[in-house]
Amino acid sequence: MLAQTPPMGWNTWNTFGSNINEKIVLENVDAFVRLGLPDAGYRYIVIDDCWSCHERDPQTGKIVPDPVKFPHGMKYVSDYVHDKGLKFGMYSCAGVRTCAGYPGSFDHEFLDAETFAEYGCDLLKYDSCFRPTSSNGPLLYRRMGMALKACGREILYSACNCGRDEIPQWARSAGVHMYRTTHDIHDYYEFIKRIAQSQMDHLAESAPGCFNDLDMLTVGMFSSGPSDLAAAEYRLEFALWCMFSSPLMLGCDVRKISPEMLALVTNKNLLRIGQDPEARPPMVACTAPGDQKYAMLKHLSGGELALGFFNMEDQPSGVHALLEDFGISASSGLALSLTDAFTGEPAGTFRDYIYHTVPAHDCRVFLAKIVKA
Repeated sequence: MLAQTPPMGWNTWNTFGSNINEKIVLENVDAFVRLGLPDAGYRYIVIDDCWSCHERDPQTGKIVPDPVKFPHGMKYVSDYVHDKGLKFGMYSCAGVRTCAGYPGSFDHEFLDAETFAEYGCDLLKYDSCFRPTSSNGPLLYRRMGMALKACGREILYSACNCGRDEIPQWARSAGVHMYRTTHDIHDYYEFIKRIAQSQMDHLAESAPGCFNDLDMLTVGMFSSGPSDLAAAEYRLEFALWCMFSSPLMLGCDVRKISPEMLALVTNKNLLRIGQDPEARPPMVACTAPGDQKYAMLKHLSGGELALGFFNMEDQPSGVHALLEDFGISASSGLALSLTDAFTGEPAGTFRDYIYHTVPAHDCRVFLAKIVKA
């Protein structure tokens, strides 16, 4: 099954936007392999918007790669990615034009799916800009889903419509493997917080085969410059995406990722949480009405649990978990034995109440097991 667990990879958009070309992609592929990201589970190399010419080929009607940006063509890039043992992803749009104004796939779905298959595409990110007002959103995504089924190649279907048309209700039935319910992320803490909080009422909408996508990660971009606070915010972002079973698509320049950020995105304990085969949503408890401090408990396979303390406020603050809120009563005679997910060190055994002081915009995350008190 495609997307048995949340897909993992790298996407060009967050760092490079329209300034994408063959050299940048291939150098990031080389860095991707050199740094061991495939060994951690990252598989997809995805070229986002702005890869094509501004008009279709007048004779064939096909979308054509920009010969300046991709002088050897897209099949060459795809073959390079595949030769490294990775999977290749591309971008199109359900509208007449893509979000950046390039040819979209509206009314060309079957031709475009065949074209992507010819390139050796393994993932299609399908956006939602410039749709005719008379169009039906779910039908457009169903149409591309059918086109991908008919193209002769197994292609993971990533629907990016920013939550329009009540997509959680029909994404799975349209053949979609991952779908966006948020607007675009940017490399600022407020965007991370806003996206995470917007999804807390939608955590049950992911399951094996079809996952709610919180957007590409900004981890390691450091757009405003390296700082301890930015590193904390990236820890919070990555841990939340794992707790929420979101796809993990890196958005930084892999060639320049710092050792600290590389260690974060390859952390085996956090990936264990994010890639758990059961993909269960966490239970979320807020410390008090109006607070932006959360305790979350997530069931994992194999009898494990994940417990996270997230402080989204602008100052250090205490975050507590009452185990009663998660179904472990004091009279049960049971407790939680914790292991720090970041360090791998034992973190104690707790019966009914756990409290941590968490820095601003940061988190503490643990793997947990139920034991006798």
